Amino acid sequence: MATAPIAQPLNLTPGPWPDYQLLDAGNGEKLERFGPHTVRRPEPQAIWQPSLPAQEWARLAQATFSREKGSQEKGTWSFPPTQPDRWWVAYPLTGGQAVLKLKVSLSSFKHVGIFPEQAPNWDFIYQQCLRLGQPQVLNLFAYTGGATLAARAGGAQVAHVEAMKPTLSWANENAQGSGLDGIRWMADDALAFARREARRGKTYQGIILDPPAYGRGPNGEKWLLEEGIQPLLEACAALLDPVAGFVVLNLYSLGYSPLIARNLALTQLAPKLPPTLQEACGELCVGSGAVCTLPLGTYWQAAW
Repeated sequence: MATAPIAQPLNLTPGPWPDYQLLDAGNGEKLERFGPHTVRRPEPQAIWQPSLPAQEWARLAQATFSREKGSQEKGTWSFPPTQPDRWWVAYPLTGGQAVLKLKVSLSSFKHVGIFPEQAPNWDFIYQQCLRLGQPQVLNLFAYTGGATLAARAGGAQVAHVEAMKPTLSWANENAQGSGLDGIRWMADDALAFARREARRGKTYQGIILDPPAYGRGPNGEKWLLEEGIQPLLEACAALLDPVAGFVVLNLYSLGYSPLIARNLALTQLAPKLPPTLQEACGELCVGSGAVCTLPLGTYWQAAW
């Protein structure tokens, strides 16, 4: 299948979101407000100077993450006794009446359970599911389930595949908080699950892929993005409904540009897809205006 070349990648940032704001970023950190609470944590891509003075960062931050010596991810949070270590935020999906409820939790790996830059993907997924009318959707490397909830809110039947059981439970909590049920929860290795589904002759109208740079499956299966992404996309190509559907592919590895995501998708998935395919690629970002725009990942979206 031939597609028209993209003139330039389209960068996406969340629209108006009362429960989230990037307050500042720089010197390898970011300062963010989730609902009523502000957190300060490392961000390796923020290599510029912050906009706010150091004393303002110190004043605003209610919880601060510090890395353990020798670790890029693991560390500890410091916060006063009055500051909770978990709370809830809401995200109103664009194009409908649905509102997602998502739990923020200060984990030992600097993450808080929400990736705000994914909000435009959630909107896209929700709108595609409304368009398709109760599609079958597969979410691989599904984490705490923002994309799963968006698909289910749009009427999809969703298989949510996540290797880590505590994260799977977290996603289930988010579903319950959002008033959504009927999701198929799977603690499984993404590639192994996709291959089994292909052997069973399963078809999905929507596939969401959010693979990490590296990871482990529930039985110790090793995942390396550069080794696993092509076999994963090959398995997903066998699962896609060629008549109508959508795909979202995210890449978070430093050095992987939007065009790399696009090339991967087009070479592995395009032969299965119709010429009516509409696609976009670019960076997923947060922040705008007076606050710097912070790029946090790349994406490729397609619908047909």
